[in-house]
Amino acid sequence: MRRIYLDHNATAPLRPEARAAMLEVMDLPGNPSSVHAEGRAAKGMMERARRDIAEALGAQDAEIVFTSGATEAAALACAGRNLRASDIEHDAVRAWCPPLLDTDAQGGVTVDDPAQSTLQRANSETGILQDLPQDLAVSDMTQAFGKIPLDFTASGARMALISAHKLGGPKGIGALILRRGQDIPVQIKGGGQEMGRRSGTENLIGIAGFAAAAQAARRDLDAGRWEEIKELRKILENTLAAETKTTIFIGKEANRLPNTLCFATPGWKGEAQVIQMDLAGFAVSAGSACSSGKVKASSVLRAMGLDEATASCAIRVSLGLETTKTEVLQFAQAWLEKEKKFRARAA
Repeated sequence: MRRIYLDHNATAPLRPEARAAMLEVMDLPGNPSSVHAEGRAAKGMMERARRDIAEALGAQDAEIVFTSGATEAAALACAGRNLRASDIEHDAVRAWCPPLLDTDAQGGVTVDDPAQSTLQRANSETGILQDLPQDLAVSDMTQAFGKIPLDFTASGARMALISAHKLGGPKGIGALILRRGQDIPVQIKGGGQEMGRRSGTENLIGIAGFAAAAQAARRDLDAGRWEEIKELRKILENTLAAETKTTIFIGKEANRLPNTLCFATPGWKGEAQVIQMDLAGFAVSAGSACSSGKVKASSVLRAMGLDEATASCAIRVSLGLETTKTEVLQFAQAWLEKEKKFRARAA
């Protein structure tokens, strides 16, 4: 059977628009810091890309600082600032911010001091969305960008983190969005690129692919494509729920990303499910891609009140724009067959 990819929150397949833009830029010989014609051409391409990403995100061109990804952007935004986070944040944020904010059973986070806090817009494991308070210090918008409408200017956040490969751009390129007037300590010093915030010759090929993917994602969002994916997620959720008795659907009553479904079947380890579905031809995950392979319960689900044993039995299915109803139903049938065998063994 042809393999079916249902792990888009880990990495979305490269969009053809991004591939074409990257191939075109490969022929540019100039360094954007050079003053000759070739350098100016490279610089022009980079600034057009900066404008395109800013436009897709509702930000200003000068607020985009290119990085190697959202992890580096998190370090630039959070290091040494004593910001508070919750346990549902990505490890890249939690590495710098102690988890002091409370999370309720529906995945909602209480933020009592926004100026000293960080709060993600969307969770990568559960898809649960957060309402951002005004004057928030930092927001991880990585999973939300391209899947739901975003407006950085109106969001009230001082800084945001984004990454190209989550919306069909290349891996290894991201950005820190830095509101005008907001400053950060410089960590990578050298030639003073990126307005002095992040030195080093810019990754032009990655930047071009990022911009093309961001603009394509914006068009798909405006066209209502993600509403179609939301309907597929509902079909999958309802199909599984109708045939299972013990499975818990995480965040079922919460506002979620249109493509994300997280569920736990007590007693059936998430790693085992991932392996069994992989052998059946389906790519899913047992949590955030950056923490998969670690034999421990999800800190996200533990923060929502699930006990460690149940949290370790969760998997995530994340759909993409190319996912079809047939593929969703094929996954449901295959998973339900495995679940029936699991219940028979456990009886």
